[in-house]
Order: sequence, then C-alpha cells, then structure tokens
Amino acid sequence: MSMVGSFEGFQAVSLKQEGGDHPSETDHLSTEEGDPGEDSEAMQISRQTSVTESTLYPNPYHSSYSSRKYFVTRPGTIETAMEDLKSHITKTSGETIQGFWLLTEIDHWNNEKEKIVLITDKTLFICKYDFIMLSCVQLQRIPLHAICRICLGKFSFPGMSLEKRQGEGLRIYWGSVEEQSLLSRWNPWSTEVPYATFAEHPMKDRSEKLLEICKLSEFTSKLVPAIQKAHKNSTGSGRKKELMVLNEPILIQTYIGLMSFIGNRNKLGYSLARGTIGF
Repeated sequence: MSMVGSFEGFQAVSLKQEGGDHPSETDHLSTEEGDPGEDSEAMQISRQTSVTESTLYPNPYHSSYSSRKYFVTRPGTIETAMEDLKSHITKTSGETIQGFWLLTEIDHWNNEKEKIVLITDKTLFICKYDFIMLSCVQLQRIPLHAICRICLGKFSFPGMSLEKRQGEGLRIYWGSVEEQSLLSRWNPWSTEVPYATFAEHPMKDRSEKLLEICKLSEFTSKLVPAIQKAHKNSTGSGRKKELMVLNEPILIQTYIGLMSFIGNRNKLGYSLARGTIGF
C-alpha cells in the first residue's frame, strides 16, 4: 500500500498567496464591498459587550439590606418580644405594662448594649433580650419611687479622654454616685451602678414601628409622670421624694476605652447577623 503523499495528483498548496504582504481578494471584498451599516452595527455590539458589568443582587452593602443584619428589624421579632415580656411580667409581678421601648444602653465603660425598657405603675424594667433566640436573658427591676433624678443632655468625657461620643442621651439615677464603690466603678461588668444611661437605637429610622418605640423624647414623656405618680403614692416613712429633671451634660468617665472602641465598632452589644461562615 502506497502512502497518500505518493500520489502525483496531490500537491501541497499554500493558503497564503505569494506576496503575503498584499491583501487577498477576500480582504478586498470585506473592506471595499462590505455594507457600511453592518460594520457600524458590529462595532456597536462589540462596544456594548465590552462595557457589560456583572453585579450581585441584592447588593449587601445597600442601606436597606444592611439594616436586615439587625434581628430586631425582621418581621414579627418586636411583636414576639413584647408578648413574651408582657406574659412574664404579668405572671411574676402581676403588673401591667404601660409602655415598651427599644433603646441603646451605654454603660459606665461606654459600651453599647441593645435593651428593651418597660414601664409599669410601680417599676421600670430594663431587659436584655436575645432577638436571635427570642428569649429574655436578663431583667433588671428598678422601683419607680426609688428614682430621684433624670438628666438630659449631650454626652461628655473627661478632658484627657481619648474617647468621643456624639449625640444626646438620658440618664436615670436611683442612688448616689458618691456612694458607689471604687470596685464597681472600675469593673466593666459591675451590676451595682446606681444609674442607667440610654441613647436612641441605631435602627430607629428604619420603619414607623421602630421610630415609635425608639424615640427618647417619647420615653421621657411617659417616664417622668410615672415616677412622679409613684412618689406621690409611696407609703414609705419620712418626707416625700421629689424628682429632679435636669438639662446638663452626661459624663462618661472613661479615658482610653479600647474595649468599648472594639465592641461598639463591631456592634457586639446588638443581636446582629455576623456574616456567612462555612466549612
């Protein structure tokens, strides 16, 4: 059997004509006889494909989606918390809730903590609520007749402090700061601090429902008459207490604040979705 290359009828033909530097007939046809309209359309299509962008939807960094990181903004969460606390307080103390607010508590070390605050006829309740597991973690009870002073004003820090906080807040006193022990003053986890400081929740503008329960002005307008009524109805011996409502700066005595800087920047005091981590 002879190889194919042995046939005399087959000759190697070069696809490139002699004088490779000159354009071929097909080149002339494509440049001279082509339709100008088709060329412009082809150029336009090529431009459109070159500027095409690929984006993720929804954009996780858009404000409307970033607010969903807070579990408190998810449908039904607030309603569930209200029903849980209402049922618990009614069973344990027999009191009826007069008001319900979602605020940010700022402790004596400038750490932010998401809190639910409730008012009854006799008591101020400060609740640490887990909006992820939908359960009450801690409930602090302060008798209204024990509250002696309320301060409204801007936050302030010592002159040598490295920390700063903008905005205004509310501080409620039910004891003397001078009588506070040095240990509780410098212990960031102390529960013996005789006051509580509040600011508005960062998600207050996300919906009408949140705006209604996150405003400090609304909370103050309900708290002051409730305390005055409790003082009037107090059966304790001695002279009746009078509530003092002052407009003055709210001092937070921290100087370096590394722990609060890390915690507040990462919102560690809030029930927050911390991202997606998989294995």
